[in-house]
Amino acid sequence: MHGPIEVIDKVNSGMYDPVKYQKTILKIRGAHADGVLATIDKTHSHFLTPEDEKWPPSLDDLACPPIALVVKGCVDVLRMKSLAIVGTRNPTNYGVRVAGDFAAGFVDREWAIVSGGAYGIDAAAHRGALVAEGVTIAVVAAGIDVHYPAGHGRLFEEIAETGAMVSEVMPGTPAIPARFLTRNRLIAALSQATLVVEAAFRSGSLRTARDAAELMRPVMAIPGPITSPTSEGCHRLIGERAAEVVTSVADAMEFVTSFK
Repeated sequence: MHGPIEVIDKVNSGMYDPVKYQKTILKIRGAHADGVLATIDKTHSHFLTPEDEKWPPSLDDLACPPIALVVKGCVDVLRMKSLAIVGTRNPTNYGVRVAGDFAAGFVDREWAIVSGGAYGIDAAAHRGALVAEGVTIAVVAAGIDVHYPAGHGRLFEEIAETGAMVSEVMPGTPAIPARFLTRNRLIAALSQATLVVEAAFRSGSLRTARDAAELMRPVMAIPGPITSPTSEGCHRLIGERAAEVVTSVADAMEFVTSFK
């Protein structure tokens, strides 16, 4: 693992394979600070580094924290008490309702809701927070100006009005599968606790739960019908004692506030 300065020094010294890493090398050598900042400014976003006084200190708990963030919206909300709500992109009506209800319940208690901006449980959590006139934060796997998924353009605008959109990649960067897993650690780190609403047996949401557990943050899961594939991941977490069963906002709040 190398830091950004070491990587740039190695690129400029010709220590990386010029064929294998040609595109990356050309991109790094062609980048200049003024140009990078100008690109971010065009998206009406903020550029945060760990040296910034508004940097969320909870990210420093990560073994591999981001070197910087691009934030669109209100930077101050990144330091609020927050709950991550995550789950499947193909939820049942039950999952959508539960995600929205828990989001609304926590924002009523002046918590922010953090999720990944995806279809399904993520969207239900964001919308639940917005309907309750609360703050929600979307941590996305693409550039801040890339509406991914495309159908969430309007939702992202609403999130940025009172909350924040967050990315650790440059504007214009497309979403690729690997970036969803790396952004999950940011969702876990930004939040004081994580709630998994519905998730398949093998799900990226379980990775977020594991990331939260590694950071010694409370993890909760919503039980569902034993015959429902969308609840298999939650039942797996519960069965492995990796998550606390919660069935109401009051249960969740009590567990989170008493967690040591």
